[in-house]
Order: sequence, then C-alpha cells, then structure tokens
Amino acid sequence: MGLNSTWNDNTRANSKVPVLSSSWQYGTMPIRGMNIGGWLSLEPFITPSLFSGFSSLDNIVDEWTLTSKLGATKAANTLEQHYSSFVNEATFAQIQLMGFDHVRIPYSYWAVTTYPGDPYVPQISWRYLLRGIEWARKYGLRVNLDLHGLPGSQNGWNHSGRQGAVGWLNGTDGALNAQRSLDIHKQLTLFFAQERYKNIVTMYGLANEPRMVDLRTEDVLEWTTSAISIVRASGMPNSTIVVFGDGFMGLANWKGKLQGIPNILLDVHQYVIFNIDQLVLAHSAKIEFACQGWSQQTQQSMSTSTGFGNFLCGEWSQADTDCANYLNNVGQGSRWLGTLNTGSVTTSVLTPTCPTRNAQCVCDPANANPSTYSPAYKQWLMMFAEAQLHSYELGWGSFYWTWQTESATQWSWKSGVAAGVLPSNVMSRTFDCSQSIPDFSGLGLSEFW
Repeated sequence: MGLNSTWNDNTRANSKVPVLSSSWQYGTMPIRGMNIGGWLSLEPFITPSLFSGFSSLDNIVDEWTLTSKLGATKAANTLEQHYSSFVNEATFAQIQLMGFDHVRIPYSYWAVTTYPGDPYVPQISWRYLLRGIEWARKYGLRVNLDLHGLPGSQNGWNHSGRQGAVGWLNGTDGALNAQRSLDIHKQLTLFFAQERYKNIVTMYGLANEPRMVDLRTEDVLEWTTSAISIVRASGMPNSTIVVFGDGFMGLANWKGKLQGIPNILLDVHQYVIFNIDQLVLAHSAKIEFACQGWSQQTQQSMSTSTGFGNFLCGEWSQADTDCANYLNNVGQGSRWLGTLNTGSVTTSVLTPTCPTRNAQCVCDPANANPSTYSPAYKQWLMMFAEAQLHSYELGWGSFYWTWQTESATQWSWKSGVAAGVLPSNVMSRTFDCSQSIPDFSGLGLSEFW
C-alpha cells in the first residue's frame, strides 16, 4: 500500500487542539469536522458527470447501475480515475487550513469485498481510503470512518450503492446481509486495531443512515449491539468512539436505548430541504429554526433524561432548496418546484413547496453561479451556516456535507468559501444565536428562490 514503516502522530490540526498522540476530550471539545463525500462512495449530485452521459433508457442512477453498464474493466478504469483525481493530499491541507480538526470519510463495503452478482469494483477504493488516512495524519486531522454502503443497502438510497429496496435486515436475504455486514466490521476492526491507527482513527461508524422507519427497531438495535461488541473485541482502543445513525426515528425516541455502553455516539443528519414542513419556511424563519429548533433538539438529546445522551450532527449543509441537479436521485425533480416524481404517491411531491407554494417557485437562482447572488442572499447563506454551527456545538459538534462538488455550490464548503458565503476559517464566525435575525424578506430576498 506504500505505507511507511514509521509514522508521525505529533501533528495537530491547529494550535487550539491536541496533537494526535494526545487524547481528544470528546464531549467537551467541539468537533469541527468535514465530510469527504462522493469520493469513495459515489453520489450523483456530487459528481453528476459520472451519470450524465447515458440515455434515460439506461436508467443509470447509482453505483450499481453505473458499474453494471460500464462492465468490469471500464468501471475499474473510470473509478480509479475518479478516486485519484477527485481527492488528493491538497484536499486535506485545505481542510486543515480552514480550521477543521476531523474528517469523516465515507466508503462502501466493496472496498473490502464483493459477493456473487455484485457489479461493484472490488477493493480499489481501499487503497485510496488508506491514503486518505495518511494524508489526514500529515495534517493532524482525526478520522471518522463511515461505512456508507452495506450489503443489501441499509436504506435503498443511491449513496448506499443501490437505489430501491432495503435488503439489509429486510427481505429474503436480510439476515444474510446483516451477517455479512458484521463480518466486514470484524475484518475492518481487526485491521484498524494495528498500532499505526490507534491515534488517527478515533471514530468508527457502523452504518450510514439505516432506514429504521422501514425496518424493525429491535432488529437494528440487536445488530448495532453485535457490531459494537465486534469493535470492542477487535483490539481497537476502548476510547474509540463507535458511531451509529439515528435512523430517522426522531431524537426523542432514542431515550433509554443502548444505555450503559461506554464511548458510543448517536449521529443525526440535519437538513431543512428534505422535510416539507421545514422547506416551506421563509428565510428568516429557517435561521430561527436552526437557532431554536436544532439548539433545543441538541440539548434535549444530550441529556439521558430527555434523549439518548452523546450526540453529534454528522451531516448538514447551508442549502435552502432541493434544487441541485440529481440531489433527489437522477431524473426525479425537486420538492421546491413540485416536480419530485418518485413513482410513489407517498413520497412524490407534485405541487410547489417553496414558501410561496405557487408557480413562482424557481430553481435557477439557487443553481446559478454564486457571483450572481444578491448581497442579501449571501448574507443569509453565511448566517444560516453559522447558526447551525452554533447549535450543533451545544452537542459534540458536527461534520459539514460536503467538502466539494462538481457544480452544487451550496453543498461544497470549498466552493462556498470561494463564493464568500461560508467562513474561510470555521473557528472565525461573525454570527451566533444570541444575535438578532434580520427580516430577509424586507432586505429584498425573494422567498420563492
């Protein structure tokens, strides 16, 4: 793998945090983290160029259909080119320069193995995962390993690898895929129990966004308990934080679950653009919600008397619409415009849901080059991001989604900084929730974009 026989854990992300060889005081020191999404686990909206060169009849919507269409040799070449160019050492240097101290690296099970019938490119992404960890070490960034795609798909969404049915803990092969996932965690944790990883891989994620609203809660909790036991038996440090997703059950419903297990962490992903009740809020109200609603949720969840306890926001963004190309799957439209046609009456949204809820709703300004943004919109985007940072740091902190995209500016920290709508250093902010929130409508910011 080209790994050196020695390594340096005396690096630090910045002067305000400990060197890697010293312990991070989780729960008292805020995590200011960055996701490196769309690199080792593909997402169409992050890299639309990988999905756009096909006929609609090909139905290329996820990594499964993409690699199936390309075939083994071309898929391997295509993905190797993507892995080697989308992220490199400079990525980690820039993340450190902007004040972050942790990186969350999503990867999928085919980094380790594939199964009969899988079209995925096996194991090539593993080499890049290891490179990413070493680049993180060089810049003092602690790593949150995030298993983003599990056998059978834990949520049926494109970023799990295969869009459609949930085949993990569910369906004909549900139990088989559950065991395969545990076997993968055993293999992974035995590897990361090596001495060279004890100071750098400080957080270990079990399953990104398990869709617990479509799974039996008892099954997911039992699987999670088994996975935690595997991590603890592997030889990884007992201080390693084991991360598990909230499963979209609602934070209040985690009260009393998985109690008494040390160093485990509940991970919730907070977005306003996938929930119609939040999407229709006016701009000023969205900031109020970030300050009040998410602050309240964070504080309630941090107490075992009202929630689970240890709590982190593992994904969030500053986007105020779901207009980004392919965000809601390839070819499925948006809630904002009322064009989200999933093929299901329960999940389709076929009337506009911007705050005006009418034909005024438009996506073009949100998707435009940020040089065209009005001063009021730029001010709003910055304030919305800083309000969220304030709220999440009432808990353990957060990881932004994501570092870079090909075209979706409002989902890329790198592009947001260049556009002047995100802080150039995450520790240097001008707004917190103790300050008043302007009436952005009165400042001329339209509510229909």
